[in-house]
Amino acid sequence: MTLFAALRLRELELKNRIGVSPMCEYSAKDGHPTSWHLVHLGSRAVGGAALVMTEATAVQASGRISPADTGMYLDSHVESWRPIVDFVREQGAVPGMQLAHAGRKASTAAPWQGGLKVAPGEGGWEPVAPSAVAFDTTYAQPRALTIAEIDQIVEDFRAAARRALAAGFQVVEVHAAHGYLAHEFLSPLSNLRTDEYGGSLENRMRFPLRVAKAVRETWPEEWPVFVRISATDWKEGGWDLPQSIELCKRLKALGIDLIDVSSGGLLPGVKIPLGPGYQVKFAEAIRRGAGIATGAVGLLTDPAQAETVLATEQADMVFLARELLRDPYWPRRAAQELGVKIKAPVQYERAW
Repeated sequence: MTLFAALRLRELELKNRIGVSPMCEYSAKDGHPTSWHLVHLGSRAVGGAALVMTEATAVQASGRISPADTGMYLDSHVESWRPIVDFVREQGAVPGMQLAHAGRKASTAAPWQGGLKVAPGEGGWEPVAPSAVAFDTTYAQPRALTIAEIDQIVEDFRAAARRALAAGFQVVEVHAAHGYLAHEFLSPLSNLRTDEYGGSLENRMRFPLRVAKAVRETWPEEWPVFVRISATDWKEGGWDLPQSIELCKRLKALGIDLIDVSSGGLLPGVKIPLGPGYQVKFAEAIRRGAGIATGAVGLLTDPAQAETVLATEQADMVFLARELLRDPYWPRRAAQELGVKIKAPVQYERAW
């Protein structure tokens, strides 16, 4: 079964092709993960996933989606993450960190608190973006970044990668999807700049490529670096699949090892044709068009469905999100349904 075949990326081997997709928990304190994150991420490692990714973890305090997001912008964050990393590795899973900057979608409340903008006087801050265009009327008006600030964010990604390495993570992923800062630079619908960071495709790719290069230079040569992208904005005139393929060719040339392929998130109210595996076609197109490994994500819930995606070479691994919230032990159930024997934790062997 391909779903439970090992996947080797550089010198790192994943025991199967199942990854825990980054999912924000809005439960951190000043960027520090808490016991919630230990249990949340640790239980997915016990559940049998090969790769356990953190939520979008900010490289700057002002790059958090909410005041309760995790961060890797302080040296003290390293010590907060280390026990979580150690536990995940003890379960035979690989710990991965997604590094991010929320851009114009920053300074919002947790979803269960309404998800609306948080004013500076209430614990929020002024968001920044490629251009001074708000995501929606309920979001704060962002300020356009200066060249010096762009340079600083690139260096903050580099510093965050260095901290992630110190904490023991073995995979790092650059978040360039879902309408956050790097995606905002890519899409002509959010990037209205007239300098070297706006206009042409070459210019719009400049910031994400600089970030990817900085992270790849920082990360050990023997371990992989991923980039998550939105393959399309689902809006005419926006970021689309052909541009994504070109970006991924450039990312491969920089030494990026896998593209985590999602879509959307740049604009509110866009109609997306949701359905089982609705984004797999993008992962397949990028895999073939750019010649780079891909991960498929999006309404992948059935073990047979995931097996088919991999066996037909539409992607190299699958990432599960909400399905793993519903069932942290999905990989073990999938193995049983597909007739594959996998090792249980010694503490749980009597149940198998």
